[in-house]
Amino acid sequence: MENEQKILAIVGMPGAGKSSAAEFFKNQGIPILRFGDQTDIGLKEHGLERTEKNERWYREKIRQELGMAAMAIKIEPRVRDALTSHHIVVLDGLYSWEEYIYLIGKFPQLKLLCIYASPEIRYERLRTREVRPLASDEARIRDFAELENLNKGGPIAIADRLVLNEGDKDSLENSLKIFLAEL
Repeated sequence: MENEQKILAIVGMPGAGKSSAAEFFKNQGIPILRFGDQTDIGLKEHGLERTEKNERWYREKIRQELGMAAMAIKIEPRVRDALTSHHIVVLDGLYSWEEYIYLIGKFPQLKLLCIYASPEIRYERLRTREVRPLASDEARIRDFAELENLNKGGPIAIADRLVLNEGDKDSLENSLKIFLAEL
């Protein structure tokens, strides 16, 4: 069914290439809904400046109020709105198992796309990136924190499709073109 509504959530560890994948889909005219945008929306609603301290406060506040599925609960209306004018919507930033369980209950057509790169390659990317670079030991600590505190492993483990991203951007985009054609 060509016009069947599709929701694709990009998952993966830091430095795997999730943002590059989202950029690819955006360049194809597919709307991208970022889970992280909810933090900006929430800060604006509370009249707070965008700072690391305020961002952390908001994320912790909504997770205390709504549980680990908080970001999914908050993004659901934006997904429904995007589906009124697009048959494919991409979600960037689904982390937790709880977010996945919530969204799959609301949108059975949800598919998970895991972007994968080995820790060695990811850590090098994170070390050399322009925004928020991380040393290898910091990147490893972040990996453990995301797996242990955000329950990030489940969605990665059950992803519907895995795209290996250990080469250059063109290789990633070629793999995503194949995936999109099959979708």
